[in-house]
Amino acid sequence: MSGFNHPEWTKDKNIYEVNLRQYTEEGSINAFMAHLPRLKAMGVDILWLMPIHPVGVKNRKGTLGSQYASQDYLAIDASLGTEADLTQLVETAHDMGMYVILDWVANHTAWDNVWVEQHPEWYQRNDDGELFPYTYVDPRKTEYWTDVIGLDYQNKELWQGMTDAMAYWVKIFDIDGFRCDVAGLVPTAFWEFATEQLHQIKHLFMLAEWSSPELHNKAFDMTYDWGFYELMGAIVKKEKTAEDIAPYLDALFTEYPADAYRMVFTTNHDKNTWEASDEEYFGDAFKAFSVLAATLYGMPLIYSGQEAYLDKRLAFFEKDNIDWKRLELETFYSELLTLKRENQALWNGPYGAMPLLLQTGNPNVVAFSREKESNCVEVIINLSEQVQEYQINNIAKKGKLSPFEYVITVK
Repeated sequence: MSGFNHPEWTKDKNIYEVNLRQYTEEGSINAFMAHLPRLKAMGVDILWLMPIHPVGVKNRKGTLGSQYASQDYLAIDASLGTEADLTQLVETAHDMGMYVILDWVANHTAWDNVWVEQHPEWYQRNDDGELFPYTYVDPRKTEYWTDVIGLDYQNKELWQGMTDAMAYWVKIFDIDGFRCDVAGLVPTAFWEFATEQLHQIKHLFMLAEWSSPELHNKAFDMTYDWGFYELMGAIVKKEKTAEDIAPYLDALFTEYPADAYRMVFTTNHDKNTWEASDEEYFGDAFKAFSVLAATLYGMPLIYSGQEAYLDKRLAFFEKDNIDWKRLELETFYSELLTLKRENQALWNGPYGAMPLLLQTGNPNVVAFSREKESNCVEVIINLSEQVQEYQINNIAKKGKLSPFEYVITVK
């Protein structure tokens, strides 16, 4: 396989985000481990653990603070468990054929991170030489991250220090990769520097919370496809239709390398906490768009609790347990993940097939096929709340779909 050197085992995998704090009443690694057999049976492959480091106390937000305000890159939050607990989790997951990646926050730390005293020169300072709260700005909004301070990547000593901290978790706990928070706020050159060293220890799977194509050149296997999440929402709100999927994909596949993995999702911790629950965002359309996200292209993400129909926004700075009483979507997800694994056409990046959009004669119905060698999967989805008729590519293949109904055919 030419191009980006993905770990071969990632070719047919999915990813599951684990919010340890909210997953169980205990909010611990050990308590989460009781769910591993269930997740394995559901077909989960990669476990992405949200940050496990101790949370800063100084300028903390809420009672528990943000998991993304690290106090020590080389320690585990005592509320989550011990080093022995993490070792057991990784070993158990590996024995079950699953993989574990850690959330890594390289852009900023808590005000009371140990590096503030150990390496004060690694931090951004104002004109008076003082530490200051990090402010995030993008074209749509400004966010004041008052509980964290920014690291200064103009200092090349920081590059090695951060890389060494990441390497610790690979060497000691045998983790399989990292999900790198706000990766685009850190120089791409740093990520390339770090991954070159980390891959010498173990060939890792690297996920960037960002969308820049350049991140795929050397550093990252996969980036977020925020745009497709927004497109799905616009279709639900009737601002766009299924016809807008084709031009979106044309632009996407022109801009990104053919071997790039993209992560496709119906939610994640950011979207769920700050924007909308599954019910708020998709309503009755949830299953239809979940099928779309799992089969059109890319690696599908499932967030903690979605298999129990996560109909609320989980609190970020406070304790807020997931309700596991009803696992009403567990079978649904199991079938989707099995479909992906057993059909090469649906595999990730260059291991799978590009989608071929089919004409349906109806702007509310999307149809596509993916074909790789002797395997072909065809998907037809009604993305509206009304009954819709369709005719594939102006030939005799016609049909009618109920609201948000989908048909998947394996050939």
